Amino acid sequence: MAETSQQRQHQERQRTRQLSGVQVMFAVILAIGLLLAINFSSRIAASQPLQEAYARVQAEIEALRREQAELIRQRDYVRSDAYVEKWARSEGKMVRPGEVLVIPLPVSAPAETTPTPSPGQMQVVVETAPPRPEPWKLWWALFFDSPPPSP
Repeated sequence: MAETSQQRQHQERQRTRQLSGVQVMFAVILAIGLLLAINFSSRIAASQPLQEAYARVQAEIEALRREQAELIRQRDYVRSDAYVEKWARSEGKMVRPGEVLVIPLPVSAPAETTPTPSPGQMQVVVETAPPRPEPWKLWWALFFDSPPPSP
């Protein structure tokens, strides 16, 4: 019987030293979970700059959409009759039949009136076009791309 008790003690020691199947399965699941958690956290950390870039691009898109809406509104106004009338009266210096165009002068400088010549007075002819250069000067400028020599 002494042998059987020693054998039992020996078997019990071997069982405590060996890992059971449940312990092995738990260790494998724990290791896989740890690997997945590390992988997931690294992906979250890697996606942070992408999220910031996405937010910047979305803000830029929104700003461009507002600018586009403003440009479309401005285009529609420029195509309207109201804009044409406003331009014609302000910059075009046009008036409707029966209206008189008035251009105010600054008060600081006294307005000089040009005397109107009477029909019997001599009229002075004023050239409004620049003088025509001589033909050889035009050819010189075309060929040499420099001013012609002085004679």
